[in-house]
Amino acid sequence: MTIPSTHDTIIWRLHVRSSPEKVFALLDSDAGRASFWAESAIERDGVIHFEFINGMRDEARILERNPPRRFAIKYFGSRVVFDLDPASTSGGGGGGGGGTDLTMTNTGFDPADRDDLLPGWLNVLFPLKAAADFGIDLRSHDPTRTWEKGFVDQ
Repeated sequence: MTIPSTHDTIIWRLHVRSSPEKVFALLDSDAGRASFWAESAIERDGVIHFEFINGMRDEARILERNPPRRFAIKYFGSRVVFDLDPASTSGGGGGGGGGTDLTMTNTGFDPADRDDLLPGWLNVLFPLKAAADFGIDLRSHDPTRTWEKGFVDQ
């Protein structure tokens, strides 16, 4: 399998059974982001104030908000775009469907950070799918069990 990413661009695709409207609402609301991404992610004046379990913080400027199709932010100095496309009912893989085909594209990061960022985005995308499709939070919320200590269920 070839991951559709390069040294300076990360692209991940994810199928979510939920509608683009529901997925967009998770990305575009304080409670939504806190349900899968960060311990707190409050927006003020077009800036999301992310606070993570390991103490990291970021002030992410919203670059684009086009409900329910696109949400883009300046995140830790890089550009992150979530494109949400209604999935075809045929599913293309015989699984039936509908829902959302999400494409996350991350650009503008230091290529030296790619090996950390590439798997790190899965730690955002899979919890997003769990929150959208099943209403559950996959994270442990335990500050002694963080990404830096080898835990994927922060």
